[in-house]
Amino acid sequence: MKQLIQNWKTGEIALVEVPMPKIKPGYILIKNHFSAVSIGTERAMKSFAEKNLIGKALARPDLTKKVLDFAKSEGLLEAYRQAMSRLDFPEPLGYSCAGEVVDVGEKVNEFTVGDKVACFGSGFASHSEVVCVPKNLCVKIPKNVSLEEACFTGIGAIALHSIRCAKLSFGERIAIIGLGLLGLIGVQIAKACNYKVFAIDVLQSKINLARQLGADRVATVGENIKEKINSFSSGKGVDSTIIFASTKSNKPIELAAEITREKGRIVVPGLVGLKLPRETFYHKELELIIPRATGPGAYDSNFELKGIDYPFSYVRWTEKENMKEFLDLLKERKINLSPLITHKFKLEEYPKIYETIEKDKSAIGIVIEYKKRIERKIKIEIKKEYKKEKKINVGLIGAGNFAKGTILPIISKISFANLRGVATTKGLTSWHAAKKFGFEYATTDYKKLLKDKKINTIVIATRHNLHAKLVCEALRANKNVFVEKPLALSTKELLEIKEVYEKSKAQLMVGFNRRFSPYSQKIKKYLNGSEPLIINIRVNAGKIAEDSWVYSEEGGGRILGEMCHFVDLIQYFANSYPQRVYALGLEKKPEENLVSVMHLENGSVGSIIYSSEGDPSFPRERIEIIGNNSIFVIDNFRKLTISRNGKKIKERKFFSIDRGHKKEFEIFFECLKEGKPLPVPFESYFYTTLATIAIQESLIKNRIIKLTELL
Repeated sequence: MKQLIQNWKTGEIALVEVPMPKIKPGYILIKNHFSAVSIGTERAMKSFAEKNLIGKALARPDLTKKVLDFAKSEGLLEAYRQAMSRLDFPEPLGYSCAGEVVDVGEKVNEFTVGDKVACFGSGFASHSEVVCVPKNLCVKIPKNVSLEEACFTGIGAIALHSIRCAKLSFGERIAIIGLGLLGLIGVQIAKACNYKVFAIDVLQSKINLARQLGADRVATVGENIKEKINSFSSGKGVDSTIIFASTKSNKPIELAAEITREKGRIVVPGLVGLKLPRETFYHKELELIIPRATGPGAYDSNFELKGIDYPFSYVRWTEKENMKEFLDLLKERKINLSPLITHKFKLEEYPKIYETIEKDKSAIGIVIEYKKRIERKIKIEIKKEYKKEKKINVGLIGAGNFAKGTILPIISKISFANLRGVATTKGLTSWHAAKKFGFEYATTDYKKLLKDKKINTIVIATRHNLHAKLVCEALRANKNVFVEKPLALSTKELLEIKEVYEKSKAQLMVGFNRRFSPYSQKIKKYLNGSEPLIINIRVNAGKIAEDSWVYSEEGGGRILGEMCHFVDLIQYFANSYPQRVYALGLEKKPEENLVSVMHLENGSVGSIIYSSEGDPSFPRERIEIIGNNSIFVIDNFRKLTISRNGKKIKERKFFSIDRGHKKEFEIFFECLKEGKPLPVPFESYFYTTLATIAIQESLIKNRIIKLTELL
């Protein structure tokens, strides 16, 4: 299928052939008939993407600060590398479309194949021949509403929510500044509610259109607007002003403050300057509202991605209900989109779309039309020069930020390994990974990799809940496996892996990379492997977004998802396996603010202090090992201190950090190439995972947990 994308790094816009997305539970698959171009949004995206690095940094100081904090902890080179990796990714364009349902995922009862639906959502309802959209971002289209009209539903819902935020009642007066697509739809919605509407814009043509669509009074910027508003409002000012304009200028907010009555409301869905005229706001006691897209549910992953609705009696107008209401307004002919649709293009004519956005001031509503018949491929061959077949042929499942930023830059440079196929649920993601790193094909069906006889090695970098399942399937298919941590999220999964692994002839490695760090391996040479050690690891984990997938069933939480790294590291240094653990956490988020103590078979004791409450600019990890008449300290894998026999040895990395990722993959592939056993026995992975599960169990039950209890 074809999809329209933009590269964040270069600003280049392209139409590319990608695999059709894979249907997921709670989602529906839609063949697009039409999608709407949001001129303001797509112009802003294009402008940002075309900026150089300094321009991007100045435009997004919030993201720049995060990069700088990351650099303080991880080093300048790593921060630069990760930032470039994230920028060099194609962003799907578009967020409002309409089409026909071609497949329905599990847990979806509202829609069936053949339904005509309107969809909304950045990254979902895009300019693509086929889209996969969560059910709460889709609504059925009434029979007398065309799909061409319905493709504006997402944009219309934004205008509708902005009008709701004005909190007006029957007959009140509203001013609308900015008469682009949103503003002209807003004028019609306001009239449908029987508000008195005063419309303002810089262009006379849009003023004329607003009057045609029902505005009671109009004015162009430059006229004596304040005098006209006094006449319109009997000298009191409008009850609310909505700014749909898009400009860096501060004039719209200044004008709004002047023309809005005392204790009135100013609603700003548009991208405008927001240096508030404090004196005017103070004396009038004005209320400023910046609406969140289409309404309650927007940016809430529980609502949008998981399909969990709010109680209707408490949240009447969610973004989905606003979408339905906009379609009802179209159905009742209270909104007329015909004069607003100024341009229509075929998808293949995309260069004309962005030329029109840049140069044609008459453009208001732009529609993209799609072919009636398309090829629904789930596998796309990536053209490249012929290469001799190599001994190691790799299939990658999952190509998120970690895979693109860390895994693939390493394994793509291993000369004797061939990148054969990559699979992700999103066609664009698999296509981009394949194109950038030289895979032979991209697919949205991971089973294609397992059935591919040329592939003998599978790398798994999906979300955590899929690791155990995919490891078992890959081992059963007689593929060697490298799986990112964690190996499993439950004892049941772990025992199944153990059973499958013991029957398989394939090799298995888990991504516990820190044991392969040069500093870790240097310390290991000093340890005799039998004397008990005291090992303390402090992790300044930092906060992540509360709606992150890490906290969901996909991630399993931060203990299972990340603390396993440090359990493995303690086992590595102690050269022993844990017997029992105890964990104690803070009252505030104990699952990510805790101290865990492990007692190992050889008498060693390990402790992990893990917290998300620290300063993110402070170094992330510190490892201290006491034993064998020595003290070893690793500071964030950038500094090593060895105190031994009254002498100190110090090493330091100034611009980079090495947590062992490169060495880990080099060893993995070298062992496969030479037919040698991997350096970490499965038993070690088993105990690391079991001990991590025991830490979580101890935290819940507030007692010591023996690992044998879990078996």
